Amino acid sequence: MKNSNHNKGFLLIVLILGIQAINGQTVFGKWKTIDDKTGVTKAIVDVYEKNGLLNAKIVQVLEEGREDALCIKCEGELKDKPVQGMHIMRNFKKNGDGEYKGNSLLDPENGTTYKGKVWLDGQDSNKLKVRGYVAFLYRTQTWHRVTDAQ
Repeated sequence: MKNSNHNKGFLLIVLILGIQAINGQTVFGKWKTIDDKTGVTKAIVDVYEKNGLLNAKIVQVLEEGREDALCIKCEGELKDKPVQGMHIMRNFKKNGDGEYKGNSLLDPENGTTYKGKVWLDGQDSNKLKVRGYVAFLYRTQTWHRVTDAQ
């Protein structure tokens, strides 16, 4: 009987830790970007933390025929630079709602920088919502977490 209670206690602890691990996922990691208009898989983006702020860069271009794409429509120092390796989010700050907001969300397709917001999907923590704003208009993409199995 005593052994049975130990086993139940151990199983309960393992269950609680497992639930916490699942619910404890963050926005940080590698994400597969999907174009919200065409459904085309575009790239793998590494979302990382630096000095307490969210940043992101393209680590691999997946779109067939665009692996060596340049940011033709970008201006300044990014003009005609490779899209792969390009930083597309800089210095987003976390707010109390678990969202990260910032003023530097680059779309390398059109060379435009937007205000942005990033958050985990409330129904599926393996989906990241990425929204870019121009005034009161916005566009949201859903990115998919890259797992070791992929």
